[in-house]
Amino acid sequence: MRLIIRQDPESVAYYTANYIKQRILEFNPTAERPFVLGLPTGSSPITVYRHLVEFNRKKEISFQHVVTFNMDEYVGLPRDHPESYHSFMFNHLFKHIDINPKNIHILNGCAEELDKECTRYEEEIKKVGGIELFLGGIGPDGHIAFNEPGSSMNSRTRVKTLAYETVLANARFFGGDVNKVPKLALTVGVGTVMDAREVIVIITGAHKAIALNKCIEEGVNHMWTVSAIQMHPSAMIVCDEDATLELHVKTVRYFKSIEQVQEQLIGRDNIGLKGSISSLSKMNQDNNPHYNYSIQ
Repeated sequence: MRLIIRQDPESVAYYTANYIKQRILEFNPTAERPFVLGLPTGSSPITVYRHLVEFNRKKEISFQHVVTFNMDEYVGLPRDHPESYHSFMFNHLFKHIDINPKNIHILNGCAEELDKECTRYEEEIKKVGGIELFLGGIGPDGHIAFNEPGSSMNSRTRVKTLAYETVLANARFFGGDVNKVPKLALTVGVGTVMDAREVIVIITGAHKAIALNKCIEEGVNHMWTVSAIQMHPSAMIVCDEDATLELHVKTVRYFKSIEQVQEQLIGRDNIGLKGSISSLSKMNQDNNPHYNYSIQ
């Protein structure tokens, strides 16, 4: 697992958006071989989406051959409700980029049979060959999507009852009225996220520092579902300085030192997007012909 530390939320958002842009360009998607992207809602990704929209406006990237799957949706809110995650995604991203509407997948929280809707969603992911990169944010209690504390690490897309703390936190989007906040949601499972070939989680703010600590310095724990990414073969957390406040100083220095070595001693040109090192400069190869390894 990689931990990338940036100064502030804006720097985190730009790094993440630029990384996604570079991954899509490197993948070089086509209609027959689309880039499949998992996406979150919430406050964390808004600035990421703003940068992606700007990249698209400047024609630095196209989303014509990108297929998306969103993490979750409230149960009972129609698509056109201003607080539905369908509205959120179109307002912040989809209506501003050149994505084909047929390539957008968002759970239907008003489906007549919710269990069948969840099964259908998992099948749709399989039809396109699985998710290439899943972007996620977390709550202060370490939940990813609506996989709140106690969720199974092998869970799949399902109906989930929201914790009271989550309902209270989301009341600000419903005029402060707890009674207007949906109490159920459809969400991809922890297992669904972990099936992606790559997972990126953005964590910003001192209020999420304990969650980052639990994820980085403690073991896998279903009470902190984001900790599941410790088991993923290609996972990266991008955080700001405030989010590291509960980490040991030596932990922060360790992850920063890895970036320093990569940038200053190995050279960015020799390192792939995921941190893999497939070749070094000719000078280093001459000195040691056996360089061929990955930094995790």
